[in-house]
Amino acid sequence: MEIYVRELIAKGLKVPTQSRLNTDWLLQVRKDVLHADPMNVNMTAWGEDGIAHVEGELSVDVDLACSRCLESTKEHVVVPFHERFKPKAALNGSEEEEIIPVEEDKLEFEPFLEEMLMLALPFVPLCEEDCKGLCHTCGTNLNETNCGCQKDDIDPRLAALKDLFKSE
Repeated sequence: MEIYVRELIAKGLKVPTQSRLNTDWLLQVRKDVLHADPMNVNMTAWGEDGIAHVEGELSVDVDLACSRCLESTKEHVVVPFHERFKPKAALNGSEEEEIIPVEEDKLEFEPFLEEMLMLALPFVPLCEEDCKGLCHTCGTNLNETNCGCQKDDIDPRLAALKDLFKSE
């Protein structure tokens, strides 16, 4: 997905774009991603006051492994964006930090979209807010069944304190 910055600034036309981008790279970058549909991108690019604007929304459906029980969980991620670009030669020192300087006229926009998607994905995906996870001893999914493993392992240095608060 290419954007021609100088052409947008010179013509000032609004250019709407819709596309579906491959998300196979996501399976390589995030090991908790089990499946990802293609990323849908709806955006409009235009030039105004010497700045190229790109505004729109990306959306994708992703299957992630729950970080506690490893079961599959579905997420629908929607990310609105508005990026501003300007040729590096035309920037002056007082420009806002939110304007991204561009070396060449042609700008590959796909890496920006990939970064936005990565930042929008949950860092710790959960199938449910109260997911019980896996048993640390036997590996049983505690959401499905109780495993019966002994859970009261006490540090021997603190074993004497165990009976301190028992009522007689």
